[in-house]
Amino acid sequence: MLMSNSDRPARLHFMANGFRVLAPGDHVVCAVSGARIALDDLRYWSVARQEAYASAQIATEAMASE
Repeated sequence: MLMSNSDRPARLHFMANGFRVLAPGDHVVCAVSGARIALDDLRYWSVARQEAYASAQIATEAMASE
């Protein structure tokens, strides 16, 4: 039986120019806000922290605190 990936967080490995799916799912969770981010909408992440961010503003604020 095939299992659906809907409503299941994916596990990703973030790289400089993209990401690799380690465990299938349909979204990731923003490390700062806790918002769900659909994989198709994921644009911002930190390679060093291996975290996803929901917006450019959130990513900038998170990286400024490094």
